[in-house]
Amino acid sequence: MQQTAQLLAALTDALQSGQVRVVDLTQPLSPETPVINLPPIFGQSPPLTIECICQYDDTGPAWYWNTLHLGEHTGTHFDAPAHWITGRELANNTTDALPVERFIGPACVIDASREAAADPDFLVTRAYIQAWEAQHGAIPAGAWLLLRTDWSKRTGSDFLNDSHTPGFDADALRYLAHERDVKGVGVETVGTDAGQAGGFDPPFPAHNIMHGAGKYGLASLANLDQLPPQGAVVVAAPLKIVQGSGSPVRVFALVGA
Repeated sequence: MQQTAQLLAALTDALQSGQVRVVDLTQPLSPETPVINLPPIFGQSPPLTIECICQYDDTGPAWYWNTLHLGEHTGTHFDAPAHWITGRELANNTTDALPVERFIGPACVIDASREAAADPDFLVTRAYIQAWEAQHGAIPAGAWLLLRTDWSKRTGSDFLNDSHTPGFDADALRYLAHERDVKGVGVETVGTDAGQAGGFDPPFPAHNIMHGAGKYGLASLANLDQLPPQGAVVVAAPLKIVQGSGSPVRVFALVGA
């Protein structure tokens, strides 16, 4: 117990002194936040709307607050296993039931920004991941696997890009879920799957494979260019929505200065 207290005190001191930096990996959330477009036969996630309840006026002279209306998977968000049909039968698969210790883990950041700039449909493969591991070390069990593409630097239609966005192929996701036992995958695009993933086998493998294995997803991340390939710790805690399939989330990383 004393040793644990000393470790926590050392972390607090390192944060206060700047030896450990906190990097915000979250996109701003506003009515202008891009929302994924699905074919019209499917239900659509609405854009964020904000309605002022009161702001230091007659309806609330000393306080300010708003009403929010948005889908669970808006902006930087967390995907729970229950989000996909393959994860619907798993125990503790919704945001209110997930163990909180599972939200924190080491980060492995694969930089595919150059490839994504050259080819918006670029896919990370098992071989690509293994080449990264040969250079940076094996991906530890329980890690967040984050894919840097610099997509977060795009805006509007260039961000959504008519469904042409980078991601992972199915074999890479099987490798991460079953052979590396990652906590989940995180991306800078609007969703964890590549834009063309509806035509993959299986369709939408980042959702199908990862959530079926009880893994999580993080989408619309930012500032991954400020993280090292290994060595950071990521915290991604969704709202405790009862029976929630996911939620907007504030994601941050602890990084050595």
